[in-house]
Amino acid sequence: MSFFAITAFITFFSALTLGVFVYLRDKKNPVNVTFGLMSLSICLLSFGQFMRDIATTKDFAFFWGGRVLFSGLIFIPVFYLHFICVLIGETRLKKPLRISYVLSFIFFIILHFTNLLILRDMAPKQSFQYYSVPGVLYLYFSIIFLLIVLYAHYELFGALKKSVSIKRNQLRYVLFSSIIGFGGGSTSFFVDFNINVYPLGNCFIWLYPIILAYAIAKHRLMDIEFVIRKGVVYAYASFLLLIPVFLLILGAQIYAFKEAHIGFSAFTFVCIIIAAYLFPKVRLQAETNVEQYFFKDKYDYKKTISDLSKAMVSILDINELCRKIISTTTEALKVDKASVFIFNEEQDAFVLCDARGLEGYTIANSYRKDDQFFKLLERRREITIREELERYQHNPDMQTIYQMMTRMGAETCIPLIAKQRLIGIINLGMKGNKKMYTHEDLELLTTLANSATIGIENAQLYENMKNTKKIMLRADRLASLGTLAAGLAHEIRNPLVAIKTFTQLLPERFDDEEFRNYFATVAAGEIDRISTLITELLEFSRPSGPFFQQENLNDILDKMITLIKTEAKQKELTIEATLADDLPNVTVDKEQIKQVFINLLLNAIQATPEKGTISIATRKIAKSNGGPGFVQVEISDTGVGIPEEELDKIFTPFFTTRAKGSGLGLAISHQIIQEHEGTIDVKSVDKKGTTFIINLPTNPLILKQHKNNDRQVN
Repeated sequence: MSFFAITAFITFFSALTLGVFVYLRDKKNPVNVTFGLMSLSICLLSFGQFMRDIATTKDFAFFWGGRVLFSGLIFIPVFYLHFICVLIGETRLKKPLRISYVLSFIFFIILHFTNLLILRDMAPKQSFQYYSVPGVLYLYFSIIFLLIVLYAHYELFGALKKSVSIKRNQLRYVLFSSIIGFGGGSTSFFVDFNINVYPLGNCFIWLYPIILAYAIAKHRLMDIEFVIRKGVVYAYASFLLLIPVFLLILGAQIYAFKEAHIGFSAFTFVCIIIAAYLFPKVRLQAETNVEQYFFKDKYDYKKTISDLSKAMVSILDINELCRKIISTTTEALKVDKASVFIFNEEQDAFVLCDARGLEGYTIANSYRKDDQFFKLLERRREITIREELERYQHNPDMQTIYQMMTRMGAETCIPLIAKQRLIGIINLGMKGNKKMYTHEDLELLTTLANSATIGIENAQLYENMKNTKKIMLRADRLASLGTLAAGLAHEIRNPLVAIKTFTQLLPERFDDEEFRNYFATVAAGEIDRISTLITELLEFSRPSGPFFQQENLNDILDKMITLIKTEAKQKELTIEATLADDLPNVTVDKEQIKQVFINLLLNAIQATPEKGTISIATRKIAKSNGGPGFVQVEISDTGVGIPEEELDKIFTPFFTTRAKGSGLGLAISHQIIQEHEGTIDVKSVDKKGTTFIINLPTNPLILKQHKNNDRQVN
């Protein structure tokens, strides 16, 4: 059996198998039907060629190589044109198609009832034992065959230039396969006209139905550039590995045996095993090199998306994360529209976090959690391509997704799934080059989705942690407020009693001018005192959001001392304040620093026995090593002190030595000072007293930069 007979049978088998498969996949689809008809004609051609090549008599060869082979050949161009017409959806091609069918049937009749197309004879040509002899109309048949095929390719190329996305990629497959199929088959015509060109192209016809069937039947198509690029990669890898192995085998044969040998066969087998083991590693390096140097744009955008996937897990602000996703993906993939929706537990809805290029689209700022679109995406749990949903016209769920994606301007919808739950989606519009989202794109976007999911969860956890911190700060402030309010209530009651007494006596002694003047002075002073206490208490109880500005710590301490005087008075404690006159302003959050001072002062009061002393001092510390200056605040007491073994634990959350303490005050104070780029230290002698020393930089930003510079030098 000849080599050409084998390739003909392979073509017959592949065309028959794939034609039946594509047709049965969707019998009502005209694309599948016309592909089936075209496969049938290829089957007749290739099987007739196979039987002709194995024929032992002229009559047998004429039947298969004349009647059957040419019956298939006559209808290949018209079925191909019909296939192209259906595929590109051009109704204006009906007339050329009808003419082509008429001509094909005319040639079919001529073939079977006359000798005008081929003679009833077979002649040996080149290495073929039997070959058909052309009739007088064979030249005209060949010209018409060529014109129909060229016209079909002309329409295909025109549709390719206008198409986008999936359709564009499908047409590129058709064009690619047609070049292989018709280019290979055309070499047979040279033999018919006695042109001395060996029909090697026939060996590639079997690839035509395989590639074409893949383009039609595959649910999600690979990019044709991906196929070409992979071909280059494999060729490069083969050159690096297989040629040296071949030369090694050849050299070993010549050197050792001069002929086939069992030992040589074993050696060859070992070499093949080694090659099979090493090839994947060589291929990966080759793929990187080829993509980096020959397909740089692809390499760059893949690297951009991969870098984004790695960076997202470290972004803790969810809004910044969404902006990063949108900006990077739109620039890397050249996407014109994009949006990100994240599930918000407080609103119980999917909220629009960021968007680009959606002017004129009916997209809402939020959608309910039970919205059908999001429920369906959660159920699908895979990237959805809008254009692919067009085929499910009778599926209401798919149409719901299709319509919503259309309204959102989304060509691709990427669900973000965490713990079997949808936490968000990323919508991407059509790529700027009108290409479809390729297999590689979808793999990268899947990786991006996984990283985005982790990043969003991290950001939400961080946000929850910040909210928890706010709650802790608030709880600590309220605890301090309760302590202060109890003492201030007594402080306010005393002047009110005096004012009430004067008020009751005033009608009786109204004519007494000395009494009236004394009453007015005392009452006004007491009211001012009450007003000051209440104002300070209200300011402390009503903190604003974080706000850093220049403040004088002496002024803040004065107001905090006013608030704790009542508590100190009840225990007959002495408060000694030594506040430096030349103290520079510092950049702080006023409300947070108030909370630190109140915590330390109340702790000092509670730890100090009656008639003890609390000392407060401020001082300026000069700059060092080019860094900013510091302001130091020292708060000391003559209380019970802290045991040495517990000094390392006092800033630990929930650690307390008091029965009713929460253990949060010092931990929160320590955190606040750290956030101000400052330090807080403690010195204590058991049974003698404790001193807290706070150092705050006059400008925390300069200090932060100074620390970063030191790290870089080291």
